Amino acid sequence: MHLTAENLAARRGEDLIFANISFHLAAGEALVLTGRNGSGKSTLLRVVAGLLRPEKGTVIFHDGESREGRHPGEASHYLGHKNAMKNELTVAENLDFWRGFLGSPDTPGLSIEDAAEAIGLSGITHLPFGYLSAGQQRRFAFAKLLVAHRPVWILDEPTAALDASADRLFAGLIEAHLAKGGIVLAATHQPLGLKNVQELKMTGFVGVDQGVWG
Repeated sequence: MHLTAENLAARRGEDLIFANISFHLAAGEALVLTGRNGSGKSTLLRVVAGLLRPEKGTVIFHDGESREGRHPGEASHYLGHKNAMKNELTVAENLDFWRGFLGSPDTPGLSIEDAAEAIGLSGITHLPFGYLSAGQQRRFAFAKLLVAHRPVWILDEPTAALDASADRLFAGLIEAHLAKGGIVLAATHQPLGLKNVQELKMTGFVGVDQGVWG
């Protein structure tokens, strides 16, 4: 199993945000994107997740199911700046939706209560999501990754709105995912406490109206 990006380039409007981005991640490996705001970290994550079309380049995920490989969006969890949970639904209802939408009967994830326990918030999944604090909401957004197994985790500032103890908890969950052969691609302003990871520093804004095909 591996995730490979070759010569990726992407625009935001007329601006070329990045070009010639390549990386290779095998099972159990992680890549952390660093750089200032606006440097292209979120844009790159969205390209890999299939939410944005690249200006140039390819990104392919190989897991043995297809000789040609497939787009990583088909095998990924994407955790962006927003939690993607409905405030009026209970935590359990939200997580049950994501388990059904993203999960696979061949590789089941944790139960809802086990996932809640893993993030340190057991016993409150009956509450409406909108009733929770920002930190609790972010923890349960992370629990989506646990109830539905997907081999690639794409994380954009995953520890936003969290305290130091939650940072350590999530670092442990990410390490456990890697130890099971998962792949992690994350953007962060602060260290996640991960070991043996690759780092890619994004600089941003290659140039206005610059071509990448010549």
